[in-house]
Amino acid sequence: MTELTAADYRFMGRALVLAAEGLYSADPNPRVGCVLVKDAAVVGEGFHARVGEPHAEANALAAAGAKAKGATAYVTLEPCNHQGRTPPCSEALIAAGVVSVVYATRDPNPEVAGGGAARLQSAGIATAGGCMEGPARALNAGFFSRLERGRPFVRVKLAASLDGRTALSNGRSQWLSCDAARADVQRLRARSSAVLTGASTARRDGARLTVRDASLELRGRVPLRVVLDPRLTLAPGARIFEEPGPVLVITGVKADTVRAALTARGAEVLELADTACRDVATILAELARRGVNELLVEAGARLAGAFVQSGLVDEFILYMAPNLLGHDALPLAALPMLDDLGDRWSFDFTDVRRVGEDLRLTLVPRSREAN
Repeated sequence: MTELTAADYRFMGRALVLAAEGLYSADPNPRVGCVLVKDAAVVGEGFHARVGEPHAEANALAAAGAKAKGATAYVTLEPCNHQGRTPPCSEALIAAGVVSVVYATRDPNPEVAGGGAARLQSAGIATAGGCMEGPARALNAGFFSRLERGRPFVRVKLAASLDGRTALSNGRSQWLSCDAARADVQRLRARSSAVLTGASTARRDGARLTVRDASLELRGRVPLRVVLDPRLTLAPGARIFEEPGPVLVITGVKADTVRAALTARGAEVLELADTACRDVATILAELARRGVNELLVEAGARLAGAFVQSGLVDEFILYMAPNLLGHDALPLAALPMLDDLGDRWSFDFTDVRRVGEDLRLTLVPRSREAN
């Protein structure tokens, strides 16, 4: 194809808007949108809504019907060229008679990875990639992380007072954040493949880790809830088991009686070596193997500190409430004492905004070598 034009970027922008319609429901598949354009007019568009359902290209082709012949397809991800739960999208585009395809980014899936574009080109269809690649990758940061790095995109959510405290010394923390901040967390959970916490938080806070906002379009998908419980102390009567949906308990001990009791409550208990179940990298690799793209960590100070120290967190979301809890209150993250400021953990702000009464700070870790 010739050099990309302003119109190409405009139509790809529309495709990205469509792709975001699957933000909460497409997982573990990528969020993909497609726009078909003929004679400078949109003749069909679609997005991928849910695993097992038609891909974005198929939905756009169905909407366009006969008008797809001679059209240009704008797709936010390279069309697939393999038979999965649905037929190859590259073949569908060829059969429909499109004359050119513009895609935002190459598919990291080794079953695709350039094969879709090559198949289109072999059929005489002009292709061009890289149109709005950054936004397309950002929309699917977890999908790319899992396939390129072998681990999920890790997002740690924290809530604290102005003095960096998360709960009173007796453990009471409800409700530190305002209603609007808690509603915002529902959206973070909804977009995540899995939500992870520690057994102590699950016990102390009665955490359910569920998505309770019915307005969010999950289309039947329920994020996996993960509890790290090295000593297998979680009781079968814990509140997390009262809600429907999958629960994975990861432990480092073999306790058949407790395991049977938790399994009877619908949980899966995964037994790892004691050191493995306390190792963040091992846990992330296991979750990636299970198809987890985006992981949301909602945990207490010890587990939050372990994730900070691992260097494997991609993004921190901190809700800061306009109050003070005092020096005896529980800290944000349990981290070792430092002797040199050069060893501190530093972050860069990527977004700061007010959410109700609170501030929501979005941060990414800065290399410690840069301190």
